[in-house]
Amino acid sequence: MTKAATLLAAEEGYNPLLPHTYELVVGIFAFAVVAFFLIKVLVPRIQKTLAERTDAIEGGIKRAEEAQAEAQALQQQYRDRLAEARHEAARLREEAREQAAQIKAELREEAQAEARRLIEAAHAQIEADRQAAFASLRNEIGRLSTDLASRIVGESLEDEVRQRRTVDRFLDELENTAAVR
Repeated sequence: MTKAATLLAAEEGYNPLLPHTYELVVGIFAFAVVAFFLIKVLVPRIQKTLAERTDAIEGGIKRAEEAQAEAQALQQQYRDRLAEARHEAARLREEAREQAAQIKAELREEAQAEARRLIEAAHAQIEADRQAAFASLRNEIGRLSTDLASRIVGESLEDEVRQRRTVDRFLDELENTAAVR
């Protein structure tokens, strides 16, 4: 057998797909060490980290839900207060309108009362002025009548009592004549 045949025969017993036994033992031992290290050290740390993250996420979700519920409660409070403030503002506006109408009516009444008072005072003043003018006119007519009568009669009518009597009679006749017409 030649060398080539020995090699060929040796090669025929060797399968490159199957590893040698020592490689299998070393590989299994290395795998066991790595698996042990992963199971004892890394897996608990990874589970702990995952649990912390889960708690943080769930806690964050819970806090977010609580915050959202609180925000909704505050928003509802705000809406209630806003509605109450609008209602109060409407009530105050209505009260102001009523007060304005009442004040307007009071001012109108006061103005009318003041106008009536001024008209009455003016009427009283006119009446007083008319009476004063009438008295003054009566005195002036009396003096003129006396002077005229004195000239016509030719005698003096200086006696005051006689003069008054004559003037009163003359004016009474004058008033009666004016009343008949």
